[in-house]
Amino acid sequence: LENCGRIDPERLEEYIACDGYQALARALTEMSPGQVLEAVEASGLRGRGGAGFPTGRKWRFCAEAKGRSKVVICNADEGEPGTFKDRLIMEGDPHKVLEGMALCAYAIGATRGYIYIRGEYRLSIERLEKAIAAARGMGLLGRRLLGTRFSFDVEIRIGAGAYVCGEETALIESMEGRRGLPRLKPPYPAESGYLGKPTNVNNVETLACVPSIIRNGPEWFRAIGSAGTPGTKVYTIIGHVQRPGLIEVASGTTLREIIHDYGGGLSAGSFKMAHLGGTAGEILGSEMLDVPLEYDAMQRVGHVLGSGAVLVLNDTVGVCNYLDACLRFFRHESCGNCNPCRNGLQVLCQISGRLKAGRGEFYKRTAAALG
Repeated sequence: LENCGRIDPERLEEYIACDGYQALARALTEMSPGQVLEAVEASGLRGRGGAGFPTGRKWRFCAEAKGRSKVVICNADEGEPGTFKDRLIMEGDPHKVLEGMALCAYAIGATRGYIYIRGEYRLSIERLEKAIAAARGMGLLGRRLLGTRFSFDVEIRIGAGAYVCGEETALIESMEGRRGLPRLKPPYPAESGYLGKPTNVNNVETLACVPSIIRNGPEWFRAIGSAGTPGTKVYTIIGHVQRPGLIEVASGTTLREIIHDYGGGLSAGSFKMAHLGGTAGEILGSEMLDVPLEYDAMQRVGHVLGSGAVLVLNDTVGVCNYLDACLRFFRHESCGNCNPCRNGLQVLCQISGRLKAGRGEFYKRTAAALG
């Protein structure tokens, strides 16, 4: 977020004045594709979309895949409720995303790039379209970037707001004009993705990290955050806090620090739980307030970090009501492709409805036992 709020996102000159496209220029004139790939691997950057898979390893799978025509896709289909970090990165610094895509393309040998973005993000779409046009006009996208032999161009593909299309293979199905349903894997997209071509899919925040890594070096990136999850993490803070909004902190920052140091503490009542990473994420109690929020530490205690949403809830929230709302969201957004989800969510909603109404099976058995 270093440039967000500091530059006019619709003026390429202001991005260049803040060292924009220096990383791309350095990569194209001083580094081989393999060296760019090695720098990303050495940085320890992990995917910021939720899974935390090592970015350099993902790029290498695609770089080593057979086929000369390869594709880079930026996953901007930010569908997790409470998550809006990618939207604000694209609105505040669209060229950083484009530069990250171009660096990825150079490293893996791709010539085409696509940004798959949800249709509700109108301002993000407008600014990305202007940024693409401006970059083409300056020779930073299109044929022979910066006068070199490397060519790469980007198009925007607009999604219809389906939650399931945040999954990379469902996203690719949607891009190919079909209903967004997840594919069986293998093959993985790195081997056979968009139109059967080797395809690398990365989240917006992940790609936005890459220019700084190439410009400052992997050692600089590793000096921030934790050993297992180097760098920073962008979070959205919402719910019962004094200062809701967007923050960027070193990986490994605790939930307590996020709530009190950055969110200003609870707006009312006492802490009950935090829902981390959107609806598909983890619900954390007070025992998790001091666990570092980084992939390895979370995994050691049986949790995942998720996409970057931090929904803070106080003691006025009823757990049964909240659970019921989450399950109904999943039932509405289910693509219906798999039986456990298609039928299981219906059953879970029935159970949560009984709990919400105070008619759970345990309640009924206890009431019967007590007469």
